[in-house]
Amino acid sequence: MKWIITNIKWIMVISGVLTATMVYAALDPDAALQSNFGETLDEPLAKIIVRNWGALIAMVGGMLIYGAFRPAVRGLALLVAGASKVIFIALVLLEGNRYLSQQVGIAVAVDSVMVFLFLTYALVSASRRTAMEPLRKMR
Repeated sequence: MKWIITNIKWIMVISGVLTATMVYAALDPDAALQSNFGETLDEPLAKIIVRNWGALIAMVGGMLIYGAFRPAVRGLALLVAGASKVIFIALVLLEGNRYLSQQVGIAVAVDSVMVFLFLTYALVSASRRTAMEPLRKMR
């Protein structure tokens, strides 16, 4: 677990870069849907929603990268990114196996690892702060 604490900056950078690649959906929603889910949506409204979805995910990736270099906002960045990923994983899994054989199945696996790393970092760093509190009060 110490490895996660020591390397959280680079974990966040790599996670952020991978997450930000979803800007692809904002630029080419049809291709992004086809490559991720093996399906497309033809309605104009669907294209707006998919573009927005891609932009929001890319912004979460940017937030992870920013938080990697700004420890003051690191917790918030990890919380927002982790919650977003948990919701995405749950929504995909609620469809059963329908999409897991597509590229989105890989995204679910990678996002699951990211959530584990983010949660472990949060729990370990919180327990370290709690353990150090008596020492801070002694000063």
